[in-house]
Amino acid sequence: MPQHHDVIIVGAGQAGLSLSHYLQQRGIDHLLLEKHTPMHAWRHQRWDAFCLVTPNWQCKLPGHDYAGPEPHGFMKKAEIIEYLQAFLAKVKPPLLTGVTVRHVQPQPQPQGGYAIHTTAGDFTARQVVVCSGGYHEPVVPRLAERLPAHIVQLHSEQYRNPQALPEGGVLVVGSGQSGAQIAEDLHLAGKPVHLAVGDAPRCARFYRGRDVVDWLADMGYYDMPVDQHPLREGVRDNTNHYVTGRDGGRDIDLRAFALQGMKLYGLLDGLNDGVMRFQDTLQGALDQADKTYNGINAAIDKHIADKGLDAPPPSVYEPVWQPQGGSAHTQLDLAAAGITSVIWCIGFKPDFGWVDAPVFNGRGQPVHHRGVTQQPGLYFLGLPWLHTWGSGRFSGVARDALYLAEQIDARLARVDAEAPPGKQLKAPLVSTS
Repeated sequence: MPQHHDVIIVGAGQAGLSLSHYLQQRGIDHLLLEKHTPMHAWRHQRWDAFCLVTPNWQCKLPGHDYAGPEPHGFMKKAEIIEYLQAFLAKVKPPLLTGVTVRHVQPQPQPQGGYAIHTTAGDFTARQVVVCSGGYHEPVVPRLAERLPAHIVQLHSEQYRNPQALPEGGVLVVGSGQSGAQIAEDLHLAGKPVHLAVGDAPRCARFYRGRDVVDWLADMGYYDMPVDQHPLREGVRDNTNHYVTGRDGGRDIDLRAFALQGMKLYGLLDGLNDGVMRFQDTLQGALDQADKTYNGINAAIDKHIADKGLDAPPPSVYEPVWQPQGGSAHTQLDLAAAGITSVIWCIGFKPDFGWVDAPVFNGRGQPVHHRGVTQQPGLYFLGLPWLHTWGSGRFSGVARDALYLAEQIDARLARVDAEAPPGKQLKAPLVSTS
């Protein structure tokens, strides 16, 4: 017989562990199924110099706020893993590792619930929570197949450090948070860097005497629910602003990098006879990123004025470099430039094909309200902007996990109350390690 639980949680990252914390508080039987081991992505899919881009004080997992000596600093990779490892030790979740979930399917009435097929056998559950994140399949364009065989190709999740790459130039494709920070990592190491710039916005690290995150927190931005955001659910598709917490935190200014020798291009457009071609979008991309940068600062200016706060004077970013005309930013002869590595930093796409329920839109993303889908007893947790900006981060996942724990508890009570005497289905609380 399949092993049965009231709740099965798929994924034991910060989202799954946070939910386990609240379910244990309520005495609700559950089991976490983890494909790898907890913190796998942090250990094995981040580069060596990786650090948080949000200050440490925003690390607020349930019962596990950051308690180190630098609340306004930015934890590095090893510190992040240590922080999460301590959280895992606190939660002590019922957990099976090395288990891949292959299929989740609603069960027909009258038993209802879900059948879960895994590499460790079959399970059933009254409710299922998907906590596997939204970044599953690395995006690499088909033209990568036509690059010369001697060029090393990596996705951002595979990049570790400049020393691991061969001698020669590096083309970084994509300028979101990962692309901009990896380009900086290579640039600081003295590598000849070529960067294909996308439409990612940027923001200041510090402005008028404080971290911009501190200002935005005071302004209530991080508490804004997605249904009150001007873009509504469309904000979930936005690219994150590029900025860094490296060396205590600073701006990432691609124009300044260009002054120092980094070569910038527009959006990747094609590859012909060893020549990479890019769209003529660089100028517009840089201008729009700066517009966002100045716009955020202007909103902070208004907040300071409205509240009558004492702060250093305002400023406006002025471009320190402008693209040249001609083909300098639309063509790259790979051989002539000595390109020996390409790093693809153009993101991931979701893969929820193993969830067999009618809860997805045309792009394969779950439709939900605060993680609750229209399929009774099926939930999602840990996705970007699930409810607020912090939903996919250490700052907001606790609030989302608490909300889902309340929904799960209420549903269990409701279903049991409606069941005939002696037919209540709630399973006993068990611990699996």
